Amino acid sequence: MAANEDEDRPKKKIVHEIGQDLALLSIKELGERIALLQSEIERLEAVRTNKQASRSAADQFFKR
Repeated sequence: MAANEDEDRPKKKIVHEIGQDLALLSIKELGERIALLQSEIERLEAVRTNKQASRSAADQFFKR
């Protein structure tokens, strides 16, 4: 019955702080952190690409 109670609880959101001690994390937790950070990198790169496109369009408009 304890397993069912654990499943009913909301899952704790993974939070990673840059530079935090990683010694106490399990291999599974490290994998989750890596996936989280890779996802965040992809999100950042997408935003950067959109901003570069906007900047290029503005530069073309103003003939910089």
